[in-house]
Amino acid sequence: MSRIFDDIRLQYKIGDITNKIIYWNVGLFLLSIPLFFIFKEYRFAYPNWLALSSNPNDFLIFPWTFFTYAFLHSGFWHLFFNMVMLNFSGRLFLTFFTQKQFLGLYFLSSIFAGLAFAIAYYFMGISNVIVGASAAVLSILVATTTYQPLMYVRLLLIGNVKLWHITAVLLILDVMQILIENTGGHIAHLAGALFGFLYIKLLQNGTDLSNIVTNIINFFVNLFQPKKATPFKKVHVNSKKTNTSSQSKIVVKDKTQQQIDEILDKISQSGYDSLTAEEKEFLFKAGK
Repeated sequence: MSRIFDDIRLQYKIGDITNKIIYWNVGLFLLSIPLFFIFKEYRFAYPNWLALSSNPNDFLIFPWTFFTYAFLHSGFWHLFFNMVMLNFSGRLFLTFFTQKQFLGLYFLSSIFAGLAFAIAYYFMGISNVIVGASAAVLSILVATTTYQPLMYVRLLLIGNVKLWHITAVLLILDVMQILIENTGGHIAHLAGALFGFLYIKLLQNGTDLSNIVTNIINFFVNLFQPKKATPFKKVHVNSKKTNTSSQSKIVVKDKTQQQIDEILDKISQSGYDSLTAEEKEFLFKAGK
């Protein structure tokens, strides 16, 4: 048994952010079984300080539910299908973007979708709760599709399919079911998809919304991290070495700017879609 836990810890440690979020979702689901599973009705009954309620009296008192709900699930199959889609979408997303961007998009899309659910149900006069990672998962999938809609994905028993075909089918299913069942869930799904689309469009214009989450995390990490006192040391400056260092930085900057100029020239001549994935990634990093 200890070996199994050691393997799990190792996989969590060496895995990327997709693996970690899957572990968080599965772990919280397992913890919730003895706490919130009602055996009489065979369903989960999460309290309003964890699940997101559309009642303002609840979410105003417990504002953290706008992201805690995205790590809770109403049953095994709800968890299973969301984690399969999260693994699929996350692998594709991390092909082009960073783990920090993934984490930022997951959190921000959850909050945005939660707000859409709460506002819609408030004006509809319905009081209900919502749980599940579906909105964040769909946001990650739509973000990747917006960036690379024509990339081919190989599906079991089907073969190669364009990514935008998969995403379109999922969105159409949400639209078709929005008035039939789980209306609040489908509202959240579509809101998450919209946020994923907007995230990529803003990113392509030089605005990375995931920096909001990164800055907040860094703030709290630095806040609780003990500061090391360093004794005063007298520093002797070598003027020749300083000049050499300054000169090398200027050369690096000039090379970077030259590559940026070449990419911009290529965009002006052939359009943004003519860039390779490496050139797009370099342009995003240079714009930060």
